[in-house]
Amino acid sequence: MTKRHPYDKIDRATRATLAKATGGVSPHSIMETWMDWSLHLSRSPGRQLELFERITSNAMKLLQYSMNLASDKHAEPPFAPRTEDHRFTDEEWKELPYAFYEQAFLSVQDWWQTATDEMPGIAPRDAERAQFQVRQALDLVSPFNFFFTNPEIMRCTIKKSGTNLSEGASLFYQDAMHTFLQDHQEPPQEFEVGTNLACTPGKIIYKNDLFELIQYSPTTKVVKAEPILFVPAWIMKYYVLDLSPKNSMVRYLISQGFTVFMMSWVNPSVEQSELGLDDYRKHGIMTAIDKVNDVMPDAKIHINGYCLGGTLLAITAAEMSRRHDERLASVTLMAAQVDFAEAGELSLFIDDSQIAFIEDLMWTQGYLDRPQMTRTFTTIRS
Repeated sequence: MTKRHPYDKIDRATRATLAKATGGVSPHSIMETWMDWSLHLSRSPGRQLELFERITSNAMKLLQYSMNLASDKHAEPPFAPRTEDHRFTDEEWKELPYAFYEQAFLSVQDWWQTATDEMPGIAPRDAERAQFQVRQALDLVSPFNFFFTNPEIMRCTIKKSGTNLSEGASLFYQDAMHTFLQDHQEPPQEFEVGTNLACTPGKIIYKNDLFELIQYSPTTKVVKAEPILFVPAWIMKYYVLDLSPKNSMVRYLISQGFTVFMMSWVNPSVEQSELGLDDYRKHGIMTAIDKVNDVMPDAKIHINGYCLGGTLLAITAAEMSRRHDERLASVTLMAAQVDFAEAGELSLFIDDSQIAFIEDLMWTQGYLDRPQMTRTFTTIRS
């Protein structure tokens, strides 16, 4: 544990204030990444020469392609988008001038990909961070994002006489104000719980400070002997498993004869600020299992964990196995991680500086607010 000094609260309050301004992202981590990259590149003249040759070669390829395309509209482009990049699929991207915009963007993207590759001495995490941050910055200025360089938007603008641009400007202003002010927005009126969202009939059979337990009865004459218990994500809640009658997993399962139990997590507040992960295990999942046993005492439970609910379930199941608790018939994890050695792009933000930012932000508030959680997730998207 970090040793605290007499004026530690001043430092924590300062970090928390900065964290609110940056959406919980530590600027020190970003600065450290680029300092590591630039210092190692500055002492690698061979790598600098390679990058100079790369940018010269890319420029010549782009010029040659433009000349070829002027006489042959089926000319082979020198650069290809990433496999997961579907922005340039419209046929008009293959014609001038849009083909030039696309290839110019991809040529710059190719150069930066090479420039931020690992080099001797640089920390692998910093190399990955640099690539990620460059990709985010380049995606921001992609020709796909501007109406005068995007053929699809140009067609739409002509068709709608420019009204789409005014509508987009209005939405941009609303999003910008919401981001800067961090105000709470009312949920869309077209989604109402119980009407067209989470509308499968059920009843709350238990409630404590952490969750409510909902029971859904089967709609068939023949009822399965073993029930299903869902441990949903903390952020997306249980709605994701009961979105609408057309795509509700809950509705499907009760139509197959299963008795379904669903945990519905509370939105945490200052009252939950002292709780830890083990509290969610003991007073959350374990309590839910006990209550399901009260309703169906002789039946083993098929338990399903979604997202972070699945991570917590994996911990719970391991502890139950250690204690020889055999009340579970099966454990299913959906979109859940149990090995965080390679946790994806979100792990690029996690270091000591970042953790200090989050800890101090929660120290002042007691919890992470909804807008702050939103900004954390939007940070990993362009």
